[in-house]
Amino acid sequence: MTDHPSLRAVSDLHVGHRGNSDVLGDIRPSHPGDWLIVAGDVAEKTDHVIDALERLAAAFERVIWVPGNHELWIGRDDAGITSPAKYDRLVDACRSIGVDTPEDPYPLWTGPGGPAWVVPMFLLYDYSWTREPGQSRSVALAGARERRVVASDEFLIDTAPYPDAVAWCRERLVATTTRLAALDPAHPTVLVNHWPLLRGPTEVLRHPDFALWCGTEQTSDWHRRYRAVACVYGHLHIPRTTVHDRVRFDEVSLGYPREWGARGRPDPLARQILPAPELPQVRWIRGDDGMPRIARPGDTGPDLEEER
Repeated sequence: MTDHPSLRAVSDLHVGHRGNSDVLGDIRPSHPGDWLIVAGDVAEKTDHVIDALERLAAAFERVIWVPGNHELWIGRDDAGITSPAKYDRLVDACRSIGVDTPEDPYPLWTGPGGPAWVVPMFLLYDYSWTREPGQSRSVALAGARERRVVASDEFLIDTAPYPDAVAWCRERLVATTTRLAALDPAHPTVLVNHWPLLRGPTEVLRHPDFALWCGTEQTSDWHRRYRAVACVYGHLHIPRTTVHDRVRFDEVSLGYPREWGARGRPDPLARQILPAPELPQVRWIRGDDGMPRIARPGDTGPDLEEER
């Protein structure tokens, strides 16, 4: 235990996957006053999402959740509803267990590193991060399909009554900017979204086409416009910290067992956001097999160069 509370974050727990089902026991506060951000992709099934968040809410003073694409997937248990309706059900269920959502008033962190508004957002993507600059959405998506890169969202997210993800994303952007503009500017923000706000972090993806499903160009200046001291995201399954315009961007995912089993996982899993840590909490080195992996305590290999 530490002698002061902290704001922590984790994402992409995928607790429905074998190998991740017991991971919640590894996510523990370092102080009784710790808050926890859960930046999406807890699970696909609503019951799994709420059960996991309820367990975390019992351990942390406050839990703040945003949805990822997996929470929006429509499976056999969701017959008869669409993804927007499923999101509304998740919001209602979170409220019933005392977990904050993007639809609730933004909480003010007043512990060490604060005061700062913690801003949970649900923004989606609009296919504007094309492989080639200036490409149309249709051309970019066609090229991705030719290269056999197609996100499962295309088959498992039902955006009705919105005609497509672009329209839903547009509505979310308008609603969120309206709320952000109304925040007291005396305090900075911690911006939280499952998808990264900047395209830069996607440049390390193995398949560049996948950036189409990772965010929107419309948020490229939000870290400056809305006075962010940190931006928290997941989705990429590449846990790391980068700095853009002197603002820290923390990718806080766990990922699938096959991924973290090969390259390791952050320790602690719930990363400290505020107060700002003195050193990066995730350090990548090249393993003996030549592949990148997360350094373990005592590893002395040189850090891999990160995009800044």
